[in-house]
Amino acid sequence: MQTNVLEYLEETVQRLPDKMAFGDDEIQLTFQEVYARSRQVASVLVKNQAAKEPVVVYMKKSPCTLTAFFGVIYAGCFYVPIDEEMPRRRMELILENTQAKYMIYDESTADKIEALNFQGTTISYEECLQEGIDEEAIALIRDSALDTDPIYVLFTSGSTGVPKGVVGHHRGVIDYIESLSDVLGFNEDTVFGNQTPLYLDACMKEVYPTMKFGASTWLIPKENFMIPVKLVEYLNDHKINTICWVVSALTMISAFGTFDVVKPEHLHTIAFGSEVFPIKQFNLWKTTLPEAKFTNLYGPTEATGMSCYYHADRLFEEKEVIPIGQPFHNTEIFLLDENGKEAVYGEPGEICIKGTCLTHGYYNNPEKTAEAFTQNPLNPYYPERIYRTGDLGYYGEGGHLYFASRKDYQIKHMGHRIELGEIDADVALIEGVKTCCCIYIKENSKIVLFYVGDVDKKELTVALKERLPRYMIPNAIVQLETLPLTTNGKMDRLKMQEIYMEQKKSRRKRGEK
Repeated sequence: MQTNVLEYLEETVQRLPDKMAFGDDEIQLTFQEVYARSRQVASVLVKNQAAKEPVVVYMKKSPCTLTAFFGVIYAGCFYVPIDEEMPRRRMELILENTQAKYMIYDESTADKIEALNFQGTTISYEECLQEGIDEEAIALIRDSALDTDPIYVLFTSGSTGVPKGVVGHHRGVIDYIESLSDVLGFNEDTVFGNQTPLYLDACMKEVYPTMKFGASTWLIPKENFMIPVKLVEYLNDHKINTICWVVSALTMISAFGTFDVVKPEHLHTIAFGSEVFPIKQFNLWKTTLPEAKFTNLYGPTEATGMSCYYHADRLFEEKEVIPIGQPFHNTEIFLLDENGKEAVYGEPGEICIKGTCLTHGYYNNPEKTAEAFTQNPLNPYYPERIYRTGDLGYYGEGGHLYFASRKDYQIKHMGHRIELGEIDADVALIEGVKTCCCIYIKENSKIVLFYVGDVDKKELTVALKERLPRYMIPNAIVQLETLPLTTNGKMDRLKMQEIYMEQKKSRRKRGEK
């Protein structure tokens, strides 16, 4: 039985030592290079007496960063990624929370460490590569390792502004990768195109299957996601055939007429998640690539990534919702109503998850861990942890699970309970709207619609009155050239609220309403 994620690498390097594992525009590393560099990093950590503790990795996004992650695991520790695109205060909070004594850095971040006031031992990645490998020490560490040992602390995007570090372990990641690979059909010929930052759990969809199968992953430069045509050309140039992206990255391509200029030539597997895929945009993708396999994934970081799936193998009608389907193997999902009872079929309830996919909770934060990781209220007989996602779902047609909304996005407005996602879905169908997102301003009880598109606000208002009941019509509409996104590509609702308040302040200064 496999008990360590590094077994993927150790088996593949025997078969395919000279094949490219991870690459970007600057460097491409073979499996042999990944294996050797990881063990060099581990040897330096062992020499510095790091053991069973967090190690911060502060490097630019690169294949080299991944070898630092694996090196930390080889040393029997767990990696904590930070990145220069993070706000400095966020990095400081992560360092405060973990109290890490070791930090691995590279040439790009060497002159930025001082600003973080890090008090521990700093280790140069480049200098690690000049060191030998302590095979005996690494073997001893492996002999004493458990499959429940942590391998990372990944900090959530922090919608409240306070990040929480999720502690993942070997068993959870192994089960996840085995199930994900079965569902999406990865193999040695898979060529991934990575979209997400390496400090988020989303990158595991590419990283660990690459090692398991001897596949290849290209880390796509972030700037390409600002220019849809250039992005698709990158996919074609590198013969990328598999992508696991957030919905906003996909809609950016389809909504701006990219397919009229260039189409993905090699893509045959497209997985998406993190947000609801607007039906109009999904159908554009499905029509453009009718032979490709599209899969909707759902799951939180706290459950080691994605927990359930649905193969979207057809076009959908305007008012339909793409299901999130059924749970992965060895994972159970059920819905709890407001009274802690199992929700009635067809009625909404909070999505709850149990199984080996559950992470250990939040690092150095027992209070938040106790709030989210609770005893299963349906089982009073023995201890059984579940994770309460804060998402609302319901079981519908075909027995499939459907995502309804975040509990945070369910509002009470003009005496009615409203899901902001319902408004988004209707607005997205209006001719001329490319992408959109509603937020709710609690201070003045206003629904504010943000959108990108060719239709002007007056025309949009008329269309909204025709489609929505009066109590669901947004109180304010903001048109932007692009919607703000978080670092992992989700809609940045906090930033939208800032934009709205700034615009409101400017209007007041001009004497406008």
